[in-house]
Amino acid sequence: MKIVIDAMGGDNAPEAVVKGSILARDEYKLNIILSGKERQIKNILDKSTTNYKNIEIINAEEVITNEDKPVMAIRRKKDSSLVKALNLVKDNEADAIVSAGSTGALLSGGLLVIGRINGIERPALGTMIPNMRGGFALLIDSGANVDCKPEFLFDFALMGDIYLKKVMNISSPRIALANIGAEKSKGDKLTQETYELLENSKLPLNFIGNIEARDVLQGKTDIIICDGFVGNMILKTLEGTVLELMKGIKTTLMSSTKSKIGGMLIKPALNDFKNKLDYKEHGGAPLLGVKAPVIKAHGSSDSIAIKNAIRQAKICCESNINSLIEKSIIMR
Repeated sequence: MKIVIDAMGGDNAPEAVVKGSILARDEYKLNIILSGKERQIKNILDKSTTNYKNIEIINAEEVITNEDKPVMAIRRKKDSSLVKALNLVKDNEADAIVSAGSTGALLSGGLLVIGRINGIERPALGTMIPNMRGGFALLIDSGANVDCKPEFLFDFALMGDIYLKKVMNISSPRIALANIGAEKSKGDKLTQETYELLENSKLPLNFIGNIEARDVLQGKTDIIICDGFVGNMILKTLEGTVLELMKGIKTTLMSSTKSKIGGMLIKPALNDFKNKLDYKEHGGAPLLGVKAPVIKAHGSSDSIAIKNAIRQAKICCESNINSLIEKSIIMR
């Protein structure tokens, strides 16, 4: 199995990406292809590992940034680390791709270069959201599609169901629709029509109804279905809340001698709380609905998060998730 990594993508690239790739190679026994500026990659490899075994470098002198217009960048920056990595997957020289770079560029590249699965109109990003019970929920779509039809959201539910069954080993994932109320009659035209499709589906989907944003962290569902606008708002709100909460707690605990002593006593509990909501364990979000595994790692990923994103790509390849989605779409 070969997995290609966009070595120049992400806030901590290329160092964190290269180091995470080494960790993945050693732990999961993978063949890794690093796409990026060869000289920089080799410098990091020389300092981080004793050999280049099962690591290949594809030189790419251009980098697609968050400031680039995604579609234009994919079409014009042919010598970029991302485009070269995508082409390796397209040409079957790599089985999957992982990138912590521009989300828009990776989504555009997934569609334009790798291509979508027949029958899927809109591929979607599925992001794992940790909950307070030590589990997680797959939020889909978390940012790929702002304007959606009910049929798109139904496909998101189907793809999420297959992903959790085959990749995360959940036998009957609970599927909930993000809405402003739990009642069936709540929401706009999109959510009401999507509710009808999910409720009346003849496929074996475990649809449990609506879920409100305040219940997302309570572990009541395994999959949360929504359009990309709502999903990204949920995701960014949760990330921002957790960050500010931890900052606020730290500031309060450091405000006096008594609170500092108390902080030392509760530090293990606070670390456990923080770890429950740490994205690093899941590593990245799969772009479901394209012809090969595409994993979007968090932009601020460190080496551990990159390693875990590569693990996700490995599991997607082993479970043949893309082929299973294609078969399910044909049968629906």
